[in-house]
Amino acid sequence: MRNWLFVMACLVGLSGMSWAEEPSVVAPRTITVALDGTGDFTSIQEAVDAARKGDTVFLKPGAYPQDLTIHSKEKIKLIGAGVDKVTMLGREDLVGVLHVGKWPYGATDIEISGLTINEHGGHALGIFNGKGITLRNLHVKGMLFGQQVEAVRIEDCVIGGSETTGVQFSDSQALLVGNVIHDNDHGVNVAGKSDVRLERNLILRSLFEAVVVNDKAKASLVGNTLVKNGGGVAFLGASQSDASGNIIGLNKIGFLVAPSSRVTTSFNALFNSEGDYMRAGSPNTPAPDLRQASDVVGDPRFVDAERDDFRLRADSGALNKGQFPFLGALPPVQKLSSTR
Repeated sequence: MRNWLFVMACLVGLSGMSWAEEPSVVAPRTITVALDGTGDFTSIQEAVDAARKGDTVFLKPGAYPQDLTIHSKEKIKLIGAGVDKVTMLGREDLVGVLHVGKWPYGATDIEISGLTINEHGGHALGIFNGKGITLRNLHVKGMLFGQQVEAVRIEDCVIGGSETTGVQFSDSQALLVGNVIHDNDHGVNVAGKSDVRLERNLILRSLFEAVVVNDKAKASLVGNTLVKNGGGVAFLGASQSDASGNIIGLNKIGFLVAPSSRVTTSFNALFNSEGDYMRAGSPNTPAPDLRQASDVVGDPRFVDAERDDFRLRADSGALNKGQFPFLGALPPVQKLSSTR
């Protein structure tokens, strides 16, 4: 036994290694994709497949007639040269353009930013069975769909042009903050057992409701501006929600509340043509008893609603309400200083 230990010690000494020495850490890489061949790859999929934990895949300017599926990956970034410079077009034979996660494989700690994603077959971007997904500074031209995903953050994105829903989550946990969601049939749909928070988003020109909370989902709406939609927010099914600090105006209906849902509201500004509070039914009926004493009722005084400038004027009644310096998604304009 002693002879065996002596031999092993000699071998370690000859190799210049110690038993306590750890393997070297591989430094993160930036892998470049360019259609003209000036990068490491011309295929986004091949670049992502080659990426290791900590790597960044950078897309040079171009319109990529490609799709992408990111799965079985952890802690990688996909960054485009800019939303006005990089577009993912998808392929003619597939539904959807960019997928994060894939049954039964997921993806963890993935960040995507700085590009435009077109829709194909009605879908643009899908997230499935993933965790820690960040979507930032994207233009999504079509539906963004998430199912069984956790810790999703969607921030500073423009999402619009879907013939169904702009953003839909089923059995998922997500935060949407600072986005513009426009010109969809529905703006945001929260379904299943999802738990979703919407904060400081501008949702406009939905054919139907700006937000629908259904099934057993939970939703928190804080400081959003929902304008020029068929309806503001529909609380349906056995959903549980809280809505505070929002501006819900220039819609047909403000809040549509099903008797089976549970909703708390406070410090909302309401200005809708057919009713601010309605009970869901056949037909819907006015529900003025749901109004809160903290509500601000009447024209919130936008800078220029006709031209979609939904900032508040300095004399708006939606300033300094409760814990909110201003209601809605956009800060007010300041008074112009007088000139001598």
